Amino acid sequence: MAQVTLEFLTQQIELADQLQAGRDRMHEPQDLPGRYGRAVKAVDRILQLIGCEAVLAGGWAVWRHGFVGRITQDIDIVLPAGRIDEFLRVASVSGFEVLPQPAGRWPKVRYKDADMKVDILPEGARPGTSARLAPTTIPHPTHLGAEGSVLRYITLPRLMELKLAAGRIVDDHDVVELIRTNPDQVDAVRRHLAGVHPDYVAAFDLLLTKARDQRDE
Repeated sequence: MAQVTLEFLTQQIELADQLQAGRDRMHEPQDLPGRYGRAVKAVDRILQLIGCEAVLAGGWAVWRHGFVGRITQDIDIVLPAGRIDEFLRVASVSGFEVLPQPAGRWPKVRYKDADMKVDILPEGARPGTSARLAPTTIPHPTHLGAEGSVLRYITLPRLMELKLAAGRIVDDHDVVELIRTNPDQVDAVRRHLAGVHPDYVAAFDLLLTKARDQRDE
């Protein structure tokens, strides 16, 4: 976690202002401002070199799908399971540092030029907490909205799926805010979740009630 200093808070306020001002034209991950956009483009260069698909998930996808108050400090990408070793190998000679991880933890790299961490969500991995793993695994990026060898944002239904699979308090909060900002998509998201796992529908319905309760306050 970044140290909370006056400089850090100032940078966050400036970033929030940039995101608010440019939201109508920042349609793709490559449009993100400053070091975030530079990190995305650096990831793109690796994807193009190895001919690989990927999607941007996590907090920046939450921001893109309507929760404009959501600002994160890193980038989360979903990669095909069979391409991760190659991605890491090329990244290590393309301006990235491969960060050491304990056994069983998902890979991370740092884009050195922007001091930006990139968390890799591997296809086939099981999200969740140590107390409760998800009932499903992470799908292939092409099932999440990937197109070609550049980062694309994960689709809203799939983002909701991964958030419910993760099961943390922050993820539940993201789902509530996404429901509130995408009321016209609620039925479509629920239909998608019903085709994935009944546990996700049950969790979604609870959060839907919470979102509607907050709207009525």
